[in-house]
Amino acid sequence: MSALFQRRIENFVCAHCGAMVVGDGYTNHCPKCLYSQHVDINPGDREETCKGMMAPVAVEGSTGKGYTLIHRCIKCGYERRNKVEKEDSTDVIIALARREKRV
Repeated sequence: MSALFQRRIENFVCAHCGAMVVGDGYTNHCPKCLYSQHVDINPGDREETCKGMMAPVAVEGSTGKGYTLIHRCIKCGYERRNKVEKEDSTDVIIALARREKRV
């Protein structure tokens, strides 16, 4: 069993949009399209076998602690919450919030 959090500084090419992402050890998703990949059971352990793409499906409001993205795995349906980072595309976050209101 792995630790609950393992910091891994890794760069990656987004499998959804192809953007080159420079990781800082806490990077969880592409700041351009907000997609992630289902690779961890606990953050940083790389022990998840699913490897499906995690689509951004919602954004939750803040009570002073910032906003949270909800990702859902396209392959298995698993959901995970992740902090919105300052590098994340404001346009994509706004489009996601607008899409939620129409549903």
